[in-house]
Amino acid sequence: MEIAATNDTKNSTLTPVAGLSFFAVASGFLMSLIPLSLSSFGLELSLVSWLASVFYLGILCGTLTVESVVSRCGHRMALVAFLALLTLTIIGMLIWPNAGMWLAMRFIAGIAVAGVFVVVESWLLMADTAKARAKRLGLYMASLYGGSAIGQLAIAPLGVVGMLPYFSVMAFLILAMMPPLLIKRGQPVMIKHQKFNIHELAKLSKPAVLGCLVSGLLLGPIYGIMPSYISAKIGSPEQTGTLMATIILGGMLVQPLVSYLSTRMGKHLLMALFCLLGLVGIVGILESQTFALQSISYFTIGAASFALYPIAITLACETLPIAKIVSATEIMLLSYSVGSVVGPQLAVNLFDSPNQVILYLGFCFLTTCLYMLMSSSAKIHSGQNPIAG
Repeated sequence: MEIAATNDTKNSTLTPVAGLSFFAVASGFLMSLIPLSLSSFGLELSLVSWLASVFYLGILCGTLTVESVVSRCGHRMALVAFLALLTLTIIGMLIWPNAGMWLAMRFIAGIAVAGVFVVVESWLLMADTAKARAKRLGLYMASLYGGSAIGQLAIAPLGVVGMLPYFSVMAFLILAMMPPLLIKRGQPVMIKHQKFNIHELAKLSKPAVLGCLVSGLLLGPIYGIMPSYISAKIGSPEQTGTLMATIILGGMLVQPLVSYLSTRMGKHLLMALFCLLGLVGIVGILESQTFALQSISYFTIGAASFALYPIAITLACETLPIAKIVSATEIMLLSYSVGSVVGPQLAVNLFDSPNQVILYLGFCFLTTCLYMLMSSSAKIHSGQNPIAG
């Protein structure tokens, strides 16, 4: 297969970031809209966790098909194709509002979203230095989470009942197609793609793979179940949208800090520190009594949860040649997807408590923090500098 090379005069960030921003608004709104709108379509609320899991199962399967699409179409048209496929799944959900069709459409939507993620991530990660990759990935994450936060705020003006909210999502997806359709320059040039062999896979950073896995274990329930959890606790769709936006805003605003720290300290230790921050947010959610303190706590778990993936993927790619970047992003997304598939089911079954989702997130933060601290300690004992690498 051939993929794009890193020629910074041609490999522009404008097209992927512009398209991603509109996609993120649509995706952020849709993630909260689906669980909150089930009853208006006559669907059972018990479908929420299954819709989340089947969506991430689609992402997992989609990671296996992206390479061939990019090979045939190039990054620009592959991005358009995946966005168009996602739009078609929403049309299918509106035409046939039943459980079977919604599950099927969300599975296909997961495949489409996997395509968007791998195309944009690989496009932006094709830079010549680790510092440039971290900077570009920070831009990617800020655009993704900033757009998602704006999408959450659409709940208040657009509501969660009827066709209008879904038409609005489709409108933003169409806008997302415009940059890659209209801006024909800036697509990276093509070089020979190299896949990982079995021996190279074994040498991939285990903390990087685990970091992506845990990111999925956290974000799957946050996107798929958290809106229902918050709504049950608060009883207000508007405040639900506000708190969901707060979570994602935390994820957006932490990205510059992630980019800055990831080139200045050990990534194992950095992931441990963000997991510790997440535990602080979990305690805050369980103990705070005011909406203001709740908002701060949700902001904190958002910052911690959304920080892990960019740290992990830069750790995985920091020593790789350009020709292996697409393959590496697919493997990391595959790891993330596995976590995202099982996460929603674990979140509703691991603990028997009204706060089961929050307790589950706390368990993920705690165990990951301990693992990353041990991994960082092992680097010290092996003579490596945990601050520099």
